[in-house]
Amino acid sequence: MKCKICSKHVVGRRDKLFCSIKCKNYYHVNLRKATALVVKELDIILHRNRSILLEIMGKKALQCKIERVVLEKKKFRFKYHTHQNINAQGKTYHYVYDFAWMEFSTDEILIVRRPLKIKNNT
Repeated sequence: MKCKICSKHVVGRRDKLFCSIKCKNYYHVNLRKATALVVKELDIILHRNRSILLEIMGKKALQCKIERVVLEKKKFRFKYHTHQNINAQGKTYHYVYDFAWMEFSTDEILIVRRPLKIKNNT
């Protein structure tokens, strides 16, 4: 087998991928750098989306219905969310951390705040 970095012959276990610690470290450092760049860009978009939802909802409200155009004007990016859930009625909620939004109709969006459950490690 050849090293993934320098193509030297690898000595040792059959599943070994690198010829040395130097090659192994080089591979993992560069993998983390590449991953960090992509994650940082996505994280900025997700945080921006959450900030928009927080601005619309305020700090106290648990849900509100707004026109889709309001989110569009604020440059909300609908395709970016952390996860989604389909309720019993078949409606899809798109979550951005502790906020969720659902297309109520073609022109209206329902925004809800999900209370966070914080674990106490005492």
